[in-house]
Amino acid sequence: MSSPIITLTTDFGARDWYVGAVKGALLGVNPSATVVDISHDIPPQDTAHGAFVLGSVYRSFPADAVHVAVVDPGVGTSRRALLVVTPEGRFIAPDNGLLTYVLADHRTPTSETLSADSLGKFMQPTTAPVPDGCSAYSLTRAEYWHHPVSDTFHGRDVFAPVAAHLSLGVRPEQLGESVEEVVHLNIYAPTKRNDAVEGRIIFVDHFGNLVSNIRSSLFPSGSIQVEIAGNLIDGLSRSFAESEGLLALVGSHGYLEVAERNGSAAGRLGAKVGTELRAVVGH
Repeated sequence: MSSPIITLTTDFGARDWYVGAVKGALLGVNPSATVVDISHDIPPQDTAHGAFVLGSVYRSFPADAVHVAVVDPGVGTSRRALLVVTPEGRFIAPDNGLLTYVLADHRTPTSETLSADSLGKFMQPTTAPVPDGCSAYSLTRAEYWHHPVSDTFHGRDVFAPVAAHLSLGVRPEQLGESVEEVVHLNIYAPTKRNDAVEGRIIFVDHFGNLVSNIRSSLFPSGSIQVEIAGNLIDGLSRSFAESEGLLALVGSHGYLEVAERNGSAAGRLGAKVGTELRAVVGH
């Protein structure tokens, strides 16, 4: 049996020994595993950032890939270690919202229309049912862990060995108990008001581009005006080089984003995750 790919997304950085220790734990169980680094530069403890990175990349991999995500400020507490199985990949992560965008991709449209009032504070964790067609397990079977288990390094001692065992064909139900609800972050659904869609920034990338929670499917092709931080941007650009200064476009992830040509929109506007924006169609 060939081993599927195992990907790693963490906030461990590249200067310390943490990533190497995780890879060693993986390869100690499955020496033939193909380990792919997605990113180890997630800002420390920034679960929302890690969630968006993982949600943007997992579909680039085969459906039998195992994705390990570790941004874990609650390590050593009662937070669960989680395995989520979807039709498009298997995901191992702390149950703290890191799988928000993966889960959102598998929810029905009705479940994505919850209002901000019903969800609570923006980007704060809450629980929601596991989407139809997916399953989730609390990783409670200690025989699949590395021992002794450090209370500060579950990435090495729990997530990595479990991922390796999963890649070798161990069934999900052998790794822990089935659960019906998991934690996700309150990213809100955009609000449609007449000819406008109101949303928020959910991600700021390395270039200072501001990614919103407004998917391109929410506005038709044609004229559009984007309002953000007291600035108006007329029309959608097709690329970063098409317009001068501030511009709006649909990124490769499918969300409306605001950028600045050869600059940082976040820096220019003083915008960050949570900043509101408004897209008006027909202007």
